[in-house]
Order: sequence, then structure tokens, then C-alpha cells
Amino acid sequence: MPIVETLAVALEALRANKLRSFLTMLGIVIGVAAVIAMVALGRGAQQSVKERIASLGTTLLTVTPGQARGPGFVASSSDRAPLMMDDSDAIDERATFVTAVQPEISRSLQVVYGSRNTNTAVVGATANYLEVRRFTIDSGRMFSTAEDAARRRVAVVGPQVVSDLGVAAPAALVGENVRINGIQFEVIGVLASKGQGAGFANPDDQVLVPIQTARYRLIGNDHLRAINVLSPSEDDIPATMAEVRRILRREHRLRTGQDDDFTIRIQSDFLATLGETTQVFTYLLAGIAAVSLLVGGIGIMNIMLVSVTERTREIGVRKALGATQANILLQFLIEAVVLCLLGGTVGIGLGSGSAVFLRSAFQWNTSVGASSILIAFAFAAAVGVVFGVWPARRAAALDPIESLRYE
Repeated sequence: MPIVETLAVALEALRANKLRSFLTMLGIVIGVAAVIAMVALGRGAQQSVKERIASLGTTLLTVTPGQARGPGFVASSSDRAPLMMDDSDAIDERATFVTAVQPEISRSLQVVYGSRNTNTAVVGATANYLEVRRFTIDSGRMFSTAEDAARRRVAVVGPQVVSDLGVAAPAALVGENVRINGIQFEVIGVLASKGQGAGFANPDDQVLVPIQTARYRLIGNDHLRAINVLSPSEDDIPATMAEVRRILRREHRLRTGQDDDFTIRIQSDFLATLGETTQVFTYLLAGIAAVSLLVGGIGIMNIMLVSVTERTREIGVRKALGATQANILLQFLIEAVVLCLLGGTVGIGLGSGSAVFLRSAFQWNTSVGASSILIAFAFAAAVGVVFGVWPARRAAALDPIESLRYE
């Protein structure tokens, strides 16, 4: 029997049982749609991480207290040697492969405006914070170096803080007074939004104050959270790291052979670490969704076995008319694969539509890649072959005489 005729017979059998074919295909539709949507969420998270790292600047180095003891592990606070303002000053004065140095000190404090209040990160920073961290001002201005030296009580707030304090327009808060940890500050500016991405604290939810004001009026010490250093170019990053390391080791009086009591990270390190995390997250979501495909494949095998039993007499007639075992095997295999491919096609459309809906309705980062579509489609076809072989072989192995006698 020609392959074209076998294909026509298989499709006609599916058309004859439209409702059963649709219900059988539904498991594959849901499985493929779930895989596409879950992978799109994972890819969106990875893309968000890359965009956030890029927004911080590829030449930014971050020096933090304590030594990293392994992947994702940092020494405890009791083991850390703190970073001080003297360390930042030493880098600024002695380093040659450095464009800018920006120390920062931070603590979570209460901010009160009128009858509203919020707890947020209050960051003591230098006047070059915007340049180093790539922030921009939406309304008002940034505080100056002179205001920092004079320990002025001025603040620049993030847009999330503006919203949390119940102010409708950012510009309306400029010039107003807020109380930070019970001390009155004048709001002189509002940061432009950077948006919140996966794996990061929200950069819109913070208040910037002059670092000298933070040291002497709010926090009471000069233990830095980090020192941000800008390298002149990406090619100069190794030289900048070596220079910063040499200066800090000398400042901390570390002998030859002693481990560093600080950690220097570049943005590619953060990108690699967070990229691995989101990739595992993507694989986990795809694995969970793939279970739906497995269940759908089992459903197809079950229905095909029932179909073989129902069509035993038909199989006997076809064999009596000259159909070979290969023809019968191919017919039932085609039916299973067609069901999976149709379900896969519908599932791809449903999954892609779900990803678009999640992005537009909930502002979630989603990204549907061509690779995930091809993998899901190929997997659906493989499910049809794997779970269709047993019913097809069972149909092909039926004895034609016994089949003709079957009622």
C-alpha cells in the first residue's frame, strides 16, 4: 500500500472520531503550551538580569568587605574586616587606572512624610553617585560635594519612595521636608526610575543622602557597605583590579601569603552567577511543564490501544485485502504522530499567547525563543512516536483470521 494511501486512511480514522481525537490531543496542547510559557518566563528573567547588569556599567568594580570562601558564600560579619572611608580615600589618591571612586554606607531606616511613612534603604553616598552608578535625576537636583562636606540634611529619593509616601507626582515632593530616623531632611531631588529586575534589590526604593551626613547624623560610623570603582575601559579592568587590590592590602597591612579580607567583583561576575541561577530556574520550570507532555503521551497511548481494540475487525479486513504488517504499523503510528503534531502546533500558539498576556497584563518579563519552540515541537513529535509504537505494533501483530471473527 502506498504511503500516501496509508496517510489518507490514518487521517480519515482521526476525522471519524473528532471529539476523541480532540480530547486526546488536549494533553499535548496543555503540555507544549506550559513548556513554552515557562521557558519564556525563565528567558525573560535571564534577559532582565543582563539588562540590569548592563545598566550598572560594564567597567564598574565593586569592593565589598569580607572574603568570598566559595561560590555564593561570603564570610560572616564577625570574620569580616570592615571597609573604611580611609580605604576609599587611598584608592582615590593613589590609583592611576581609576576614573571615579564612590564609597557608600547604607542602613534600612524609617522615612516619614506627613501622616505616611515607609521603611527603605538610606544610602550615604558621594556627589558622584549618579555618574558611577548610572542613575539620572527626574526632578530637582543631586546634592553637591560642598553640601556633603558641610553635612547638610538634604536627600534625593527614589520613585518608589515617592509612591510609598503617597505623593502623586515626583516633582511635588521636591522642596518638601521628610523625617529620616526622626531627623528632618529637605528633599532636593527625585531619581528617575530604573525598574526592578530579578535577583536585585529595587533601585527605585532608596533614599540618597550625603555620606558625611549619614556618618555623623544617621548611622554613627564609617563602615562602608561597598566601594564602587570605575575603570577607564573594559581593557583596563584587570589593571584596575590589581591596583585596587594592592592598595587595599597595604591599607589593611596584610602580609604576603595572607588572604584578602575584601572581595572585588566586576559586573561579569554578577552576570555569570545570576545567569546560572536563572538558567537553573528555567530548566526547573521546563521540567515541571514537561510532565504535562508525558501525561499527554500516556493519554495518547491509552486511546490508541482502545482504538486498536475497537478496530480489530477493520484491521482483519485490511490484512485480508493485502495490507502488510508494515502498512498497519505505519497507519497507527501516523495517527499518533499527527495527534501530537497538531497538539504541538496549537500548544505553541497558546503558549506564545500566554507569554504575551503575562507580559502585558502583569508586566512580567517574558521572552519566547525560536529554540524553545523548535524543542517543544520536536518533543511533541517524539512523544507521538514513542507512545504510538506499542499500540501500532499491537495492531500490526493481530492475526487476520482471528480479527475477522472478532465482535
